[in-house]
Amino acid sequence: MKRFSKAERGWIFYDWANSAYSIIITTAIFPLFYKEAATNSGISAANSTAYLGYTIAIATFILAMLSPILGTIADYQGLKKKFFTFFLLLGVTSTAILAFIPSDQWLLLLVCYTVATIGSAGANIFYNAFLVDVTPKKRMNRVSTYGFGFGYIGSTIPFIVSIAIIMLSQSSILPISTAVASKIAFLITALWWFIFTIPLLKHVYQVHYIDREPKPVKNSFKRLAKTVKEVRKYRSLFLFLLAYFFYIDGVGTIISMSTAYGTDLGISATSLLIFLFVTQIVAAPFAILYGKLADIFTGKKMLYVGIIIYIIVCIYAFFLQTTLDFWILAMLVASSQGGIQALSRSYFAQLIPKENANEFFGFYNIFGKFAAIMGPFLVGLTSQLTGHTNMGVFSLIVLFIIGGIILIFVPEPKGVSVHDNATVK
Repeated sequence: MKRFSKAERGWIFYDWANSAYSIIITTAIFPLFYKEAATNSGISAANSTAYLGYTIAIATFILAMLSPILGTIADYQGLKKKFFTFFLLLGVTSTAILAFIPSDQWLLLLVCYTVATIGSAGANIFYNAFLVDVTPKKRMNRVSTYGFGFGYIGSTIPFIVSIAIIMLSQSSILPISTAVASKIAFLITALWWFIFTIPLLKHVYQVHYIDREPKPVKNSFKRLAKTVKEVRKYRSLFLFLLAYFFYIDGVGTIISMSTAYGTDLGISATSLLIFLFVTQIVAAPFAILYGKLADIFTGKKMLYVGIIIYIIVCIYAFFLQTTLDFWILAMLVASSQGGIQALSRSYFAQLIPKENANEFFGFYNIFGKFAAIMGPFLVGLTSQLTGHTNMGVFSLIVLFIIGGIILIFVPEPKGVSVHDNATVK
């Protein structure tokens, strides 16, 4: 980390900070806590799952619609960090409040979870856009992949602590209920998230911006409309976003549906948690490796490496039968999931005009959010028509092929030269 500047280190550590929310609140502990609360309140399993799905869809839609608007306004001088801080505090505070909501108040839990999700996803828009402020183009691949790598490591620490507290409560070693243990996990998440965001708040500043002008909100809408109208001017940007829409949909679907896929194979819940943990550990060094290799072979070529590995994953999934097969599949995914996401972020940051970074990362967020719709639908439809989950995962190969073909027409970013690993101070 000594090879990075204070601004770069502060930016990298936000991935370390926020990843705790992703694994504890989004993926692992909160969904189980909510399901138990809903069940205890007399809500059927099907309805409680549906309500959680509606909640995620509502939060996703709100953010997708607001992203380019908020981003365009935040491009004005001095506003990026203010917007980031607002959404950060919204997310951290809402996550902490989850710990104080009575276990039987399932609806209140969902409302608070929605606000926390908006806070987390909203802060990420401006966090991603800060990449253009903390480092030059030639170092973006390295910095972005280190962010993902540290994020994977950072997420495992509070996750292990939280799981240990829950297991100790279940075995009566700790004199608390499982519900209380889960609430402690929510507080750990909020504290971890906020404390490790302090380096970013101290050392990261908005370097590239648009000068303030009268009626900023009205003029922001005008700039946004102008960008949409002048889409041909930004042809390479929107071609990349189109390619990203397809291949990241495949990546996200494999990640989000892996647990359900493993369950269909008869793998136990405990084993699936082990798979999740090991995947996080393995993904960390591979994400960093992608950044190092991108400095040698270019980010675009490494994106193709990631796409090819995911195509192999889809083919292998078709023949998957045993737990060993699932381990192999999980490790293949771990080898590329962080790298392809991190390099997508840095590749996009290298293409955009820096003074409009927030506006364009707003579009990046829209394409990423709506990409989460098509893949799960494709898996579900194919699985139902064929009667085999393996065929559902295999069908995702279409998304990677389409994304890879479109990426061919996206030019390499200008002003980026490989083989430059200089230290920034």
